[in-house]
Amino acid sequence: MSYIAERREDEKERRRAEILDAAEALYIKKGWDAVTVEQVARSARLSRALIYVYFHDKLDLLFAIGARAMRLLHARLSAAISMRAPGIDQIEAIGRAYIGYAIEFPHYFDFCSRFQSHQIAPDSSTNEGACKIAGDQVVGTVVQAIEAGFRDGSIRHDVGDPRMFAMTLWAFTHGIIQVATVKGGDLARHGIAIASFHDNAFRLLRSMAEDVGRH
Repeated sequence: MSYIAERREDEKERRRAEILDAAEALYIKKGWDAVTVEQVARSARLSRALIYVYFHDKLDLLFAIGARAMRLLHARLSAAISMRAPGIDQIEAIGRAYIGYAIEFPHYFDFCSRFQSHQIAPDSSTNEGACKIAGDQVVGTVVQAIEAGFRDGSIRHDVGDPRMFAMTLWAFTHGIIQVATVKGGDLARHGIAIASFHDNAFRLLRSMAEDVGRH
């Protein structure tokens, strides 16, 4: 590739990143449903027509932000299990990392909820496909931890197929986060601190999955 062609590609990537940064800032501030392409264009100081050069529509823009979200989640979960040998400990570390991610990046957690309810099209766009690939990597990290638990004897084999169990764990943890986020007032009314709610959830998870007879 020539120097001029490289400069053009760099410029395209820079402008695309600027659009994404502007859209993500609006997502954080207003919530995705309230964001418009016109607002993104104004925030990025670009024409609306130029936004459509880089993204097909608002949904495509959301998936581009979502690809960032899913890649970061994969990195966070991978880091969470890197220093923990027993599989059961890796599973808890993954769950706690997901909670931390949701607290630190609530708009990314919102995207995760939207993405899980979205039916991936057979001819998915580049950004949609990138989300699917990154999402599969997230699930793969959980499967890896479960299989490690099978090998080291910390997770009971009768929890079933690792991928099925991974999806069950995702549903369990995602639900815990949603309840703590949306119903925090109700928890407090019942005298339940959110941190204690999280701790109790992981105690239950371990009681269901841990092979207590391994010692």
